[in-house]
Order: sequence, then C-alpha cells, then structure tokens
Amino acid sequence: MNNRHILLVEDNPDDEELTLLALDQSGISYNIVVAHDGVEALDYLFGTGRYADRDINRLPAVVLLDIKMPRIDGLEVLQRLRANDRTKLLPVVILTTSTEEQDLLNGYSFGCNSYIRKPVDYVQFMTAVRQLGVYWLLLNEAPPLLGI
Repeated sequence: MNNRHILLVEDNPDDEELTLLALDQSGISYNIVVAHDGVEALDYLFGTGRYADRDINRLPAVVLLDIKMPRIDGLEVLQRLRANDRTKLLPVVILTTSTEEQDLLNGYSFGCNSYIRKPVDYVQFMTAVRQLGVYWLLLNEAPPLLGI
C-alpha cells in the first residue's frame, strides 16, 4: 500500500464528495485525509488538537486547499504553512470557487504552488481533480525533506 497521502481542506460537503469520488476514480493508490476548515487543517499538519498524537514528520504529498472557509480561511492557512520551516516547501494547490482576482494574487503571493478554480461542470470538475491527483502523486518530485 502506498503511504503517500493527500490533505483535502474543504468545508462544502458536496465539493468534498465530488473531490473524493474523482480522486478515487484516478486509479492511484493513496490515502486522503479531509479537514473541514483551516483550524482542522493546521491541527493535522502541526500535530495539535485532536491530531496531537499524529506523526507530524509524515506530511501529505499535496494539500488541496479551499480558501473560503469558516474559522481560519485558506489564505491564512497557506501563510502559516509558509512561515514554518517544516511545512514551507509543502506543495499546496488552492482549489476554490472564488473568482476574485485578489484571491488569485494573494494565493500566489503567499506561496501556493497552483491555483485552480473549481469547474462548475461535473465532468470538467471530475477531470480536473483526477489530473491533480495524477500530477501531484505520480509526476511531481517533492523535496526530500518532506518525509512523504
């Protein structure tokens, strides 16, 4: 079993379900951890809160990060990841419905690796997410210090 995993940070249950379905249909062996807001994502990545006993040296291959979320939004999550030596190189893909140009600019300014607007069309959405999984888990070469 492949021990590589994806952290999906998504507060919308419908988008979560579609994303999980698309990743499942990609045919790649990996685990998916879901965080439903920025606080939960940071707890997972930094081993705090309910994830206090998690091995924080095992980072995901990629974080798929929504930006419009309650408690802590995705852009703040991204800033905190980039400010930490252990997570500053962690691949982060913003996967959002936001069409705001400022969100796009902030995403890249804060260090995202890719910014993808979620397609509204079901088939396009499924295709985009499957391609994300293939690229980040099979094609992309992660920095060796990430322990993934």
